[in-house]
Amino acid sequence: MSNITNILPSYLNTATAEEKTVFFQVLLHLADSDGFTDKNEITFIKEAAKAQGIEDLDTLKGFEDEEKVLKNVKIIKDRHLAMELIREMCMLSHVDNILSDEETLFIGKVGIALGIEMEKIEQISNWVIDHIFWLEQAKVIFEER
Repeated sequence: MSNITNILPSYLNTATAEEKTVFFQVLLHLADSDGFTDKNEITFIKEAAKAQGIEDLDTLKGFEDEEKVLKNVKIIKDRHLAMELIREMCMLSHVDNILSDEETLFIGKVGIALGIEMEKIEQISNWVIDHIFWLEQAKVIFEER
């Protein structure tokens, strides 16, 4: 788990326990939204939550209920944290190399609930796609497998 702590962004350090719980509920719902739940994604999200001090994973229950998750996400008032959540959602949605309509729709709904403009969500999404592209290019350039 120490590896997870090392790669988690520091923006979560200033989030409240309630914000962190909602943050991870959103990610869990996204991972489940396309009907193809990857056990590794779920395990990673839960371990990341533990690394952020969420010891009782029962607090993450309820992530299956989209309406509840969208209501709860509104507690995130910090714009930077809200945009970071959108970024993490975009990254997570590309893990399996398939961005489903369900994932796209849910990201949009979360963005709206957070007051993030659709143009900003699109900018973040495009940045994530560019980031992934450059990481793949690095593998080719440096002859990594």
